[in-house]
Amino acid sequence: MREYKVVVLGSGGVGKSALTVQFVTGTFIEKYDPTIEDFYRKEIEVDSSPSVLEILDTAGTEQFALVNQQSFQDIKPMRDQIIRVKR
Repeated sequence: MREYKVVVLGSGGVGKSALTVQFVTGTFIEKYDPTIEDFYRKEIEVDSSPSVLEILDTAGTEQFALVNQQSFQDIKPMRDQIIRVKR
């Protein structure tokens, strides 16, 4: 079975955990309970093949630095797509 890893990043209090829990369990949690860090696993189907999605829901306090120019270039198409969709 193929495994995919996802990290949910963003500022604190913006709804990362609410969206993650809704995706994993189908239940929307309205109350705000600050996350320290949570880990979820969900079986999904990708290209008609059973797969496991591992999701790390972060606290929103992390800071990241790109130290590799290629990593910065690789993220540009994803950023462009987000901007295109959100307009």
